[in-house]
Formats: sequence, C-alpha cells, structure tokens
Amino acid sequence: MRKRIPTLSEHQVTPEGQYLSRRTLISGALATGVSLLSGTSDATSPTGTPLRATRNSTLSVSVPANSWDDITSYNNYYEFGTDKADPAANAGKLITHPWTVTIGGEADITGPIALEDLLKPHALEERIYRLRCVEAWSMVVPWVGIPLADVLKRFKPTSKAKFVRFTTLNDPAQMPGVRSRVLSWPYTEGLRMDEAMHPLSLLAVGLYGRTLPNQNGAPLRLVVPWKYGFKSIKAIVRIDFVERLPRSSWMNANPTEYGFYANVNPSVDHPRWSQASERHIGGGLFAARQPTLPFNGYAEQVADLYRGMDLKAQF
Repeated sequence: MRKRIPTLSEHQVTPEGQYLSRRTLISGALATGVSLLSGTSDATSPTGTPLRATRNSTLSVSVPANSWDDITSYNNYYEFGTDKADPAANAGKLITHPWTVTIGGEADITGPIALEDLLKPHALEERIYRLRCVEAWSMVVPWVGIPLADVLKRFKPTSKAKFVRFTTLNDPAQMPGVRSRVLSWPYTEGLRMDEAMHPLSLLAVGLYGRTLPNQNGAPLRLVVPWKYGFKSIKAIVRIDFVERLPRSSWMNANPTEYGFYANVNPSVDHPRWSQASERHIGGGLFAARQPTLPFNGYAEQVADLYRGMDLKAQF
C-alpha cells in the first residue's frame, strides 16, 4: 500500500555577437555564501538568499567559473522566450515560494511535498560543473544543490521504475513563452533510472552561494552535466517514476534532432551545425573555439552507463 505525504529554427538561436552587444543592459553578481573559484572578478553582486553549502571538490571541475553576469543573462528557457536575453527580462515576476513538488508513479511513497520538506534531510553541496548547450556554447557554473539520488531513494521507487520523468510549471500568466506554440507544454524531460541515480546528477537550488535566480530555473532544477543543457529541466513541479521511456518536449518537437539520451558527443552533429567544437561564453567575441569533450568531459565517470550502446544511433 502506498502512503501519501502532506521545432527550434535557426532564427530562434541568438547570435553571440548580438547578445554581447546588449548584455551590459542586464545586471549580474559576485559570489558570497560559499567558497568560490577565482577568476570571476568581472562579476557584480549576486541577488537571492545566501545558502550554506560545502564544496564537493571531488565532483567539481578545477577551472574558473563563469561570472554571475554570464550565467544569469545568457539562458535557454523557452517558457520566458526564445531569445537568450528573454529569461532575464521576463522571469522576474515568477512566484517561487511557496513551491510544491508532486511525486507520482511507481513508488511506495507518492503525493505532494513542499520544497522545504523535500530538501530538509539533505546538506547542500556546491559543485562546479561544465554546462554545454546544443547550440555549441559552454559555461562553467557553480551550482548549489543536493544529489538527485538521495531525493529519489526517499520515495522508495519500485522494481517497475525504469525511468524518471520531470515536469516544469505550466503557467501562462507568469510564463509568457508558454502562450506560443514553439513547444508543447508543460515542458517535460526524463532520465533512465541509472542516470538519475548517478552521483553527478544534481537537483540544484542555488548558484554562487545564493538561491537560484528565476531565469536559471528557480526554485528547483535538474543538472546533468554530461548531457546537453536542454536535459536539465527547470522549475520542477512533478517527478514521476515510470516503466517506459518518457518522451521529452524536444523529442516531441523534433525527434530527428533531439534524442532522449542527449549525451554531449562531438562525433554526432546537430543537423544544422557541428558539435565538434564549442565557444566558451565569457571568452570574448573573438575567442578561439575549443574541441568538444565526449560526455562534456565526464567520460571517466559516466561512459560505463552506455557500454554496448551505439551512441550515434541512440543519441
């Protein structure tokens, strides 16, 4: 007995030069609250409530993080618009407290749970992860969050739970982008159970030692650093344990371009651009492109999850 608990087209991708010419109009911030990597002196003061977190150095990269301004002003978040600057401009009025996440599907414990109760048993960690997006740009982001596995185990998924499906808030009154037909709403994503339980998978609630800005997925988002950024779903309101592979919003929109696994793979190009190299945001308009790393640099940790798979066919 279960117990209850209280299609993207090319013109929609913002050219980096156009973005850089207007980014000075958007404010950003300097890290406090947790220890941070050096190399972010161009950041301005962060907003949000300070968080207590301990750096997880074992799971963090040892390169400088991007500035707060980079991370909070160049975003993909179609619920607030398709332009990279739209989320920062349009997400400010999203109400993120109180927030409830509903647990459903193949688990012994299901039902709605307040975000603070979801987080309460867990200590926050700071993890500095690479972020790689399908448009061939990258950042390094100092997330604050809790291991996804620790949260999922709490609800005792059954043997039928082979995948985890995540769902984003769908509120046209607060999210002007969902009034468009660019995607089917609400936004959904999924992971295979072993991917969800991997130590690198993170439920993030903060950035640079502060609560997440709305444009970065407040108050709760997924971070799966070896996959393209569209897998890291934002503003999560529902988590379901399911038996069959869940189709995500991007798979429904264009399955030939956006697969379920979405592992960063330099040998599998997007149909309209190469994934073999990437431009690091913050390096300047004329910065040299750099080679894309398989699994975004996390191959040593995650390649065994896909042993025996054809990652060109199962992309």
